Amino acid sequence: MEQIDPYKTVMAALLHDVKEVRSGDHNYVHKKYIKVFEDEISKDQLGDLPFSDLLTIDQEYEARQSKEAVVAKDADLLDQILLLKEYVHQGNKEAEIWLSGKGNQEKENVQFRSLKTESAKKLGKQILDGNLSEWWENIWTNNNR
Repeated sequence: MEQIDPYKTVMAALLHDVKEVRSGDHNYVHKKYIKVFEDEISKDQLGDLPFSDLLTIDQEYEARQSKEAVVAKDADLLDQILLLKEYVHQGNKEAEIWLSGKGNQEKENVQFRSLKTESAKKLGKQILDGNLSEWWENIWTNNNR
């Protein structure tokens, strides 16, 4: 695993979507037509807080200027891969196309291709290759404690 500051990593992961409270979470069609002033939103939301490091952490995340920002972004991408895997498990055919990468020229999952850290790539491969409910199959027991 990467050697990182857990506080900065967790805060970056928590803060990265906070701006969407004010701007909304836009899909790819929306993004074509809408300009979101993320810096302005961040300063309005975080600038006056007594925790002066939050704005810096958020800015580092957006610019991927620290190891913690890169790890937090990888965590966000892994979350997207897991969500697609769940959708496929539920029978969503579009999610199957997105997860497999069949809808793009590279024929590779876009989120997986975007992962930066070796730890995230290893986890991403396990998620893509594994069974969604595999995690609980080996913990089943008929005995109560």
